[in-house]
Amino acid sequence: MTTTVTTSQTLASFRDLLPDDSCLDESTLARALYSSDASIYRVVPQVVARPRSTDELITVVRAALKAGLPITGRGAGTSCAGNAVGPGLVIDMGRYLGHVLSVDAEAGTAVVEPGVVQSSLQAAVQPHGWRYGPDPSTSNRCTIGGMIGNNACGPRALGYGRSADNIVELEVVTGTGELVTLRPGLRGGVFDQLRTLVDANLATIRKEFGQFSRQVSGYSLEHLLPEHGFDVASFFAGTEGTLGIITRATVRLVRDAPLKTTVALGYPTMADGADAMPRLLPFKPTACEGMDRRLSNVVAERLGPRSVPDLPVGDAWLFIELVGDDASEIAGRAQGLVEASGATEGWVVDDPAQAARLWGIRSDAAGLAAVALEKRAHAGWEDSAVPPARLGAYLRDFEANLERFGLHGLPYGHFGDGCVHCRIDFPLDSEGGTKVLHDFMVEAGKLAAKYGGSMSGEHGDGRARSELLPLMYSPGALRLFGAVKQLFDPGNLLNPGVLVDPDPLAERVRIADARLSPLSLAAPGFASDVHRCTGVGKCLANTTRSGAVMCPSFQATRNEKDSTRGRSRVLQEMVNGTLVSGGWRSPEVAEALELCLACKGCRHDCPTGTDMAAYKSRVLYERHKGRPRPLSHYALGWLPRWGRLLTKLRLGWLANLGTQTPGLKHVIRAVAGVDQRRPMPRFRSGRAASHEHGERPRTSPTRGPVAVWVDSFTDAFAGGQLAALVKLLVSVGYDPRIITQDACCGLTWITTGQLDGARRQLRHALDVLTPIATEGIPIVGMEPSCMAVWRSDAAELLPDDSRVQLVAGGIHTLAELLGSLDDWTPPDLAGHTIVAQPHCHHSSVLGWDADARLLARTGADVVTLGGCCGLAGNFGVERGHYEVSVKVAEHDLLPAIRAAGPDAIVLADGFSCRKQVADLEGRQAITLAQLLASHY
Repeated sequence: MTTTVTTSQTLASFRDLLPDDSCLDESTLARALYSSDASIYRVVPQVVARPRSTDELITVVRAALKAGLPITGRGAGTSCAGNAVGPGLVIDMGRYLGHVLSVDAEAGTAVVEPGVVQSSLQAAVQPHGWRYGPDPSTSNRCTIGGMIGNNACGPRALGYGRSADNIVELEVVTGTGELVTLRPGLRGGVFDQLRTLVDANLATIRKEFGQFSRQVSGYSLEHLLPEHGFDVASFFAGTEGTLGIITRATVRLVRDAPLKTTVALGYPTMADGADAMPRLLPFKPTACEGMDRRLSNVVAERLGPRSVPDLPVGDAWLFIELVGDDASEIAGRAQGLVEASGATEGWVVDDPAQAARLWGIRSDAAGLAAVALEKRAHAGWEDSAVPPARLGAYLRDFEANLERFGLHGLPYGHFGDGCVHCRIDFPLDSEGGTKVLHDFMVEAGKLAAKYGGSMSGEHGDGRARSELLPLMYSPGALRLFGAVKQLFDPGNLLNPGVLVDPDPLAERVRIADARLSPLSLAAPGFASDVHRCTGVGKCLANTTRSGAVMCPSFQATRNEKDSTRGRSRVLQEMVNGTLVSGGWRSPEVAEALELCLACKGCRHDCPTGTDMAAYKSRVLYERHKGRPRPLSHYALGWLPRWGRLLTKLRLGWLANLGTQTPGLKHVIRAVAGVDQRRPMPRFRSGRAASHEHGERPRTSPTRGPVAVWVDSFTDAFAGGQLAALVKLLVSVGYDPRIITQDACCGLTWITTGQLDGARRQLRHALDVLTPIATEGIPIVGMEPSCMAVWRSDAAELLPDDSRVQLVAGGIHTLAELLGSLDDWTPPDLAGHTIVAQPHCHHSSVLGWDADARLLARTGADVVTLGGCCGLAGNFGVERGHYEVSVKVAEHDLLPAIRAAGPDAIVLADGFSCRKQVADLEGRQAITLAQLLASHY
């Protein structure tokens, strides 16, 4: 078998074979975006295709095969074993091929295109009383085609089966270009040859394949046995795109039982819980998940103590789900399970809310496991599996193996299936790191094989584990793999380097390849930071309505380049320097970052804490260092400076005359780089807000002084936000003292990449605020994005200034201040509807919990939005961003306001959020201080 080398002539031939090549993209940007998936590997494709129809997909595949161009199919790119990267053509199925074609409610089946997202399929079939069984943690972005390719499972595969168990038939294009429909019992052509091959190797297949449910590694040849009906469709699951490209799938649906109960069991160790599997599985759980205190501690540390509810006595836990139609039967089964468990303590949890909190620990822990160690953890030995009865012994030996190599990981997993997830801190950024990776993986593979296990239990082998298949399969079984591959893909053009004739597992490792690049050596901190993104793709999730912010521009455009992951990939390629070779000034980097709103949603919502806003600031800083900047950087980046000047000279009326007068305002907007459709804000006509003291106490304050930090936006622009805050603080019993000295946090300098200027602004602000914080006087801020600077950017820009921590700890949001008062009661707002738009930085950096608790105490009907308003400081004002800004607002904010009706109160502490509401909906949004002061 030979591997085809891609040449420019091959690409030219491929294009010539297409009647329309407009779905192809050979740009450096596209190749950078698709150079990696959710694995540690980097394989740069030659061209990317985004087919717009099934017919176009078939045409593209056949043309590539005829031209000799290697093909890798890709769904959401969430494969963590390197299954979705390749050297030739990468086909993105998720961009356009995401339609549910039909649902047969009587038969319980659905016909889908390969790019349908799992959660979208769920939404389509749920009204008919059905669900699609496999539910991996990436279900709100992974595609059905990708799930079938990897034979994905998820926590409830114990009850609903793997992807292979939920296939009716598949339409695929094989490596010979033939379009075939796969189903049980096929005859003729290649299927007769396949049947002959199976019949000649029945003993090998029966002995080595299908030994337990999570034996996913290699080709699942057991489905082709006569006793299994020669089920070619189910066999195709887990072949990882090496035998054919799925063009359409008919999947089997299942019905959810109406009743559910959760059982929580505590054990001294995770291995002790695993030992109980033979006693627990006879009770027929739908899911059985295991974890230990190491992970619950991580959740408590990262998400707060409230994120971890009370748990049964022990240092490790099993969470088990039982379902059924009869409440008494489930109750009896649950009690019997507890009695048989041998647990330190066991609970039967009937309350759905309490059960959701328990399962939430498990899901939160899974997201945090990769960033919870002292050093960054990586995929690789990600999802091994052994027969459940042998899981306890395997876990003990696995932990000992980690210790022997000086490595660390936080194991957890689907214990009912014997599947263990673990990301490990391989030293990939160190000399010899890939050798450590290789040597550990080989020893780990030997250990799994010793226990009759599988290198992969649900994610597939890919580039990470294909080399290890000889550890678990005989030479005869491996020859079978090659023979099957030869039948379906004689040219070795479908996902070469995976499963059959695999590439070495320690080659093409993304971080290792960039370790000694010029930019890695010049900016090691930045190079390390941009590799935080592992590609898991949470930023690609279908919606932000769950309360998350990330990633608003991707929600608007659905283009990979506008996702946090896409931008990270381009920055990683910039660090590598071989593909994106222009460094900080690379046009590909500029294009990828152009629509980043600097919302910081990724900083909070991304499991790895990727902070694209900070990366963008650094890139802008380096790009413009020693060069003239765009005019918008001076006009909008220096906005606080202009605002202070205008208010100091009391020339706000003159500025308003210019920005509001037809003709003149168009000239001003053009010069400032402001989109002509964007109304300009009105400057304060009189003195600065910080010099308007508002209402003062008529009696002696009972709570002492509080300092009011007036941000540049409140100070310069018209509005009654400060007066309302002073009035409220007086009513509560405080003695508000407005800080009249300039204490700008430098936010607009940060967002435009003027980091030296931002540091100067911050140092000056520290001179003003530090004495106040030292006295222990609480400082109340008004603009969330400015307060967020103190809790995020300030420490990063001034890492050696100890005053930052003092000031950051002394600044409070209004809700945080009021929430600390045991004897204060908010006004009764029962009967009111409040549409609350948390500022992105409020949600992502400050946290919205204090505001949510305070609003709940008012008795109002509160609709709290996820997502961004779309204005995001200077982003939505700048020329070229208006359409995206509006589309982001239309995703969550504007529909919610319209749905709530004209009598609803729109609450927004962020200046940008209030302006967006006024600009696009003609409604006035108010701050929390204005809301409470007007009803107190």
